[in-house]
Amino acid sequence: MADLTYRSPKTEVRSSPIHGQGLFARIAIAAGEIVAAKGGHVLTGAEWAALEPVLGPAEIQIAEDLFIAPVRADHRDGSMLYTNHSCDPNVAIQGQIVLVAMRNIVPGEELTIDWATTDDGDHELACRCGSPRCRCVVTGKDWMKPELQERYRSWFCWFLQRKIDAGRHSAARQGRPP
Repeated sequence: MADLTYRSPKTEVRSSPIHGQGLFARIAIAAGEIVAAKGGHVLTGAEWAALEPVLGPAEIQIAEDLFIAPVRADHRDGSMLYTNHSCDPNVAIQGQIVLVAMRNIVPGEELTIDWATTDDGDHELACRCGSPRCRCVVTGKDWMKPELQERYRSWFCWFLQRKIDAGRHSAARQGRPP
């Protein structure tokens, strides 16, 4: 297995109560610390759509029609972040591929991300995070929700933040509240 993704030595992959495998803090992680950087190959949406049925969800969207993902089954595990979704996450993306701690994380805590900060797709799934903030259903368009845009201000990936900013500028030009 090729390790295409960087995971901090302060983390470990193990069984998750949320789903399958998860990334956990082995030792304390400070707010702002890098916990992982997604690795893989840069693919167009069409290229990833052809591979996803074979490889399963293993990508992260980095621009409007670009994804970073494995291209071979034997590289899948090495390209995974193993960060499960939570509606009350403790890590977030900075840029397109780097995940940082949003707050101090204690040993044994699972590292989770809200996919609203990274996803712009036509998918929907039942959420199993168990958080008091749980939305119960997570979609690839949750980034459009004003309450999530406010909660995750400065925590969205680059291409989603551009869309959010464009929507605010368009609303302001039309005299609507952003």
